[in-house]
Amino acid sequence: MITTLLFDMGNVLIHYDPQHFLERMGLTGPQDQELLLREISHSPLWPKLDEGEMTEGELEALVLPRLPERLHSYAHQLIFHWDDPIEPIPGMAALLEDCKKAGLKLYLLSNASRRQPEYWGNIPGSALFDGTVVSAFYRCVKPQREIYQVVLEKFGLSPESCVFVDDVAENIAGAQAAGIQGVVFTGDADLLRTQLRSLGVEGI
Repeated sequence: MITTLLFDMGNVLIHYDPQHFLERMGLTGPQDQELLLREISHSPLWPKLDEGEMTEGELEALVLPRLPERLHSYAHQLIFHWDDPIEPIPGMAALLEDCKKAGLKLYLLSNASRRQPEYWGNIPGSALFDGTVVSAFYRCVKPQREIYQVVLEKFGLSPESCVFVDDVAENIAGAQAAGIQGVVFTGDADLLRTQLRSLGVEGI
């Protein structure tokens, strides 16, 4: 029986699109966008935030010397404030509410930096969660086996009672290797609701 849902955060609960963020800030030049994305969001350094091996301040200190000064303020905003404003995925907050009303336990399992608690409370539906596992605090990331064991052991969950929702297929494969059923989220909350029902989630 499914009693517990585990959710990813970026592109499941909220949009994560660094290029869109730069455009919203008014940086529309494709070359400038490409440079910032290459040096920050698509850089080998960015995952070190999720791994807990680097802070945003340390990342900024490494990146700024490689950028023209006119882009420094954009770089700072992208590193420290990509989540401002929060852009929720349509329909997800309502789905979370229905899941909670159905008596399901809700947990977050996210690759994110130590800054995540600063904005978590701004995400619609976050107050419904029973707990969180954020990768940087455990120094392991999806799809590594360890992080799935962390969430199971921390909250006393049995893998067969859980379903994990993530937008990255590799992360779902990692969950399945740990005995957890999974759904690859495509951005459609209504489709997700149907998929969860097909896996035996009742009351939603």
